[in-house]
Amino acid sequence: MNHTVEFIFDFGSPTAYLAYTQLPNIASQRKIEILWTPILLGGVHKASGNQSPAFVPAKGKWMRNDIAKWARKYGVAFKANPYFPINTISLMRAAVGIQMETPDLFLRYVDAIYKAFWTHEINLGEIDHVKKVLEDADIDAKAVFALVSNQAVKDKLKANSDTAVDRGVFGAPTFFYRDEMFFGQDRLDFLAEAMDNSHK
Repeated sequence: MNHTVEFIFDFGSPTAYLAYTQLPNIASQRKIEILWTPILLGGVHKASGNQSPAFVPAKGKWMRNDIAKWARKYGVAFKANPYFPINTISLMRAAVGIQMETPDLFLRYVDAIYKAFWTHEINLGEIDHVKKVLEDADIDAKAVFALVSNQAVKDKLKANSDTAVDRGVFGAPTFFYRDEMFFGQDRLDFLAEAMDNSHK
């Protein structure tokens, strides 16, 4: 039986974006399936007593430089979004809703939102901008917006976030592989090592 790696993420985390650019290749090379778990990072921060580096000026400045270095190391596009941080609740509810209702569109949605946020500097706090991003990705914006207000979708996102906190998650990206938790895109080497060791 193939193992799975769980990827706990929020679009508002630039380091989760970096992880997104690397994890699919790491997993596919080892024939490991990714379990995608959208959360509301703000809720996780609040429940765990953590906070975004964006609210700690010195750390935020350092992280912007560090993230740019990692993007260069990975060879991926990255631009610090001038509208960061934004409230991602609608984006994350949409991720959950698409995952529940039209899972074949899920990765297309994730890719479109991540690229818009962290490579095209788009203000995804504005609904008209989100609509344009979805239309450009050939995703029905009206259907997505309807999912955002669906109570079952709201409940699922909250449950994802609550469960993550109960498991010890305090930020994103977080990964679980065979019950071991890894935090941060800079721990992907350790995650890959754990995957390799499990196949020996």
